[in-house]
Amino acid sequence: MIATVPTALEISDLRKTFGSLVALRGVSLELGRGERLALLGPNGAGKTTLIRCLSGRTRPDGGAVTIDGQDINEFGARDSLGLVPQEIAIYADLTTRENLDAFGRFHGLRGRDLKSRVDWALQWTGLADRAKHLVGSFSGGMKRRVNLACGVLHSPSVLLLDEPTVGVDPQSRERIFVMLDELSQLGTSILLTTHHLDEAQQRCDRIVIVDKGSVVANGTIGELVEQTVGRSRLVTLSIDRPLVAPIQLDGSAELIGETGSETVTARIDDVVVQLPALLESIRRSGYGVSDIDVSSPSLHHVFLHLTGRELRD
Repeated sequence: MIATVPTALEISDLRKTFGSLVALRGVSLELGRGERLALLGPNGAGKTTLIRCLSGRTRPDGGAVTIDGQDINEFGARDSLGLVPQEIAIYADLTTRENLDAFGRFHGLRGRDLKSRVDWALQWTGLADRAKHLVGSFSGGMKRRVNLACGVLHSPSVLLLDEPTVGVDPQSRERIFVMLDELSQLGTSILLTTHHLDEAQQRCDRIVIVDKGSVVANGTIGELVEQTVGRSRLVTLSIDRPLVAPIQLDGSAELIGETGSETVTARIDDVVVQLPALLESIRRSGYGVSDIDVSSPSLHHVFLHLTGRELRD
């Protein structure tokens, strides 16, 4: 018997319109305890509206949201929710510790509990040695870490992150995701939006893609690939002279190369069996191969297949 993961956040048939604009068309999804879920979609797909509805900044027109089994509109329910917006929302003229202390108080922490959580946050962010420094002097990545810490001081069971690594360098991105991994291991459920497909594919347990206000895909990267573009590999071969005529294949691969091109591409399902046969077909046709690239289907291919648009569009 397969154990089921308890649900931390459940969204059912959430709907929202702004005049004639339908922002959410009955969005439904679940977030498991300790799960990291990436919410993807082109600009205008409804991601920000969904986050705003969950955080209480926008009232939906219909649907239901529960957090830890409690209706999110009930008194105290949102105390279990943490929010880190895309815009850095900290005080530049306060020190790191002062920022953490202020946000801790906003969340109702006092006395020993407050001090304990602030001390934890300084260690968690790696900024203990900058506790007395004004955050206005920090780099973008350091500000992001303080911003993140301010959103989790009250130990929320569900954390909403809107573009947590926008505008930061690769080292800071890595540090932020190490921090998020630690939260996930402690049982925090994380829902994040991102424009970095590699972040979603490598750092999240599951992916939800929304477009035009609706969920168009929901699953692990393996499941999404299987359901959309399939698991065939794309093979690109550089040949030693322009292709003058279609290469006769043995039926084991689908040729994509064009006459006049110095590259031949093909889709194959079995690399071990079909790649040697493809190379032999090219050799028999009188061409030499100078380079070869084999690529697996990625989240990028899935996204384009489902939305027809780049994530940045």
